Amino acid sequence: MGRKDRGGSVGTPATAALTRAKISYAVRAYEHDPAAESFGLEAAQALGVEPSRVFKTLLVDTGEGLAVGVVPVDGTLDLKAIASALGVKRVGMADPAAAERSSGYVVGGISPIGQKRPLRTVVDESATAHERVLVSGGRRGLDLELTPADLVRVTHATLAPIARQDP
Repeated sequence: MGRKDRGGSVGTPATAALTRAKISYAVRAYEHDPAAESFGLEAAQALGVEPSRVFKTLLVDTGEGLAVGVVPVDGTLDLKAIASALGVKRVGMADPAAAERSSGYVVGGISPIGQKRPLRTVVDESATAHERVLVSGGRRGLDLELTPADLVRVTHATLAPIARQDP
C-alpha cells in the first residue's frame, strides 16, 4: 500500500520524512472542527477508526529537554511511566509554545514524525496490537496511517507501557 493522497495535495515535514525513509503510508484527511474538545477522538470518529488505533503525540519536559510520548487517543499519558522509560526521575507536560517551537507543528497537529528537532520518543506498546496505526500528519485534520514497526523506525522510538486507559 503506497502513499494515497485523499483530498488534495499533502505536503508536511511528516510526509516528507516518510517518503525519504521509503516508508509506505496512507494519508487520511478529514474536515477538522475547531470546536472539537479532543483532536484525537475527533480524528477517530471522522475517519471511522477505533480510538485505540489512533495515537496522539504529547511532548514532555524532562528538566533536561523535551521528549515525545505517543499514546492512544482514548487513554492518557502516564507521566511516571514515560519518565521511567526515558530514564529520568520525573517529567511534566511541555509548555504548548515550547512544544510548537521544538516540533515545528501546531498543538493539535503535532506529528511524532518529521519534527524540526529530533527528540527521544516513546511509543506506547499497545501500538503493536494493531496492524496499522494512525498519527497526526502535521496539521489538524490530517492523519497518516502506517505500521507500528514503521512508526518506531522512522521516529527512532522505544516501545514501553506509557498509557493509562481513561475510566
